[in-house]
Amino acid sequence: MYTLFIPKLFFISHIFLVQFDHNMMIESWNPPLLHDYSKLSQLQSNRDCSNNGVLMMEELELPMIDLNGLKSRDEREVIRCENAIAKASSEWGFFQVVNHGVSLELLRKMRNEQMKLFKAPFEMKANCGLLNNSYRWGNSTATCPKQFNWSEAFHIPVTKISENASYGEFTTLRDVMVEYATSMQDLAKSLASVLVKKLDHKDSEIGEICNENSCFLRLNHYPSCQLPQEIFGLVPHTDSDFLTILHQDEVGGLQLMKDSKWVAVKPNQNALIVNIGDLFQAWSNDVYKSVEHKVMANGKKERFSIAYFLCPSYDFKIRSYKEPSIYKKFTFGEYRYQIQQDVKFIGHKVGLSRFLQ
Repeated sequence: MYTLFIPKLFFISHIFLVQFDHNMMIESWNPPLLHDYSKLSQLQSNRDCSNNGVLMMEELELPMIDLNGLKSRDEREVIRCENAIAKASSEWGFFQVVNHGVSLELLRKMRNEQMKLFKAPFEMKANCGLLNNSYRWGNSTATCPKQFNWSEAFHIPVTKISENASYGEFTTLRDVMVEYATSMQDLAKSLASVLVKKLDHKDSEIGEICNENSCFLRLNHYPSCQLPQEIFGLVPHTDSDFLTILHQDEVGGLQLMKDSKWVAVKPNQNALIVNIGDLFQAWSNDVYKSVEHKVMANGKKERFSIAYFLCPSYDFKIRSYKEPSIYKKFTFGEYRYQIQQDVKFIGHKVGLSRFLQ
C-alpha cells in the first residue's frame, strides 16, 4: 500500500527546520548534506570509510615566518626570510606568515561578510545566481561515503568578483571581496616570487603568468556534523595551483601529512597559512612539496575559512626549472582536464603521478 510522506515542520528559536522520514534535521540555510551522504551510504557500507576522526592527534604549530624580514634594509635579514620560506616549502609544504600586509581589520570584515552569506537560505545560495553561480556543496561526483565533503562553498573566479550583478542583496560583500582579493593577490605573488627566485628563475615571470584572469577565491563553510567520526569536512587532497593562502577561524580541523602521519594544525587567527600546490612541486622538480591535507568534520561547531588560489592561465606550460625533469611538460589546462577525468571515472584525484616521466 502506497503512503504519501508529508514532512513535519518545526520552528525552533526562529530557525526553520524540516524533519525527514529518516529522522534527519536540516537547517533551512544549510545544504542537504546528511540526505546526500545517506544516499551514498545506502549504496556502499561505510564501515571502511571512517575518517579516523576518533584518533587523538597532536596539534602542531606550522613554521612561523615574519614577512617583515622581506622588507628589511639588512640584506642578511632578507636572505634569512627568503631561506625560511623556501625551507618550509621543501620540508613541510605548509607554513604560516605574520606581518603579511593584509589588514587584520580586512580579515575580520571578510569573515563577517562570509558568515552572513552562508546564513542565506539554501535555495537562495543554490538557485539565485550568487557570485557567478559558484555555489557548491558535498561532492556531486562521490561514489562512496569516504569521498563526500561535509561542507559548502563559493568557488569564484577573481575576474567575476567585481561584477555588481553577482551579489544580489549582499551589497556590502562586493567591496570587501574586491579589497580582499587584491591583498591576497599581492601577497601570493610576493611569496611565489621568493620561491621562484630560489629556483633561479626570473622574478618577473610569476607576475606574468599568474594574475586576476586566472586565480580563484573560495569561501568555505563546514556546518556542524551529526556523524563526525564517519565524514570528512573536506576529503584528503593536494591543491592543483602554484600556491594557496588560507585564512581560517579558531575552530580548527585542518590536518596535513607530515612524515607519513596526519598532524593537526593549531589555529592562529592572526596568521595566514600558505601551502604549496602541485604546479610548484612539478616546476621545482620536487624541491617544493605539495602536501596532502584534509579538514575533519566537527560535531559541535561550524567552521569558516577562505582560500586564495594562485593559478596560471590554462595554456601555460609547466616545466621543470632543471633537467633531468621528474615530470613531463604539461599545460595547466591539460592537468585540470586529467583531474576532472580521474574524479569522474575513479572518484578521486590522482595528481602529478599521471605526469611522471
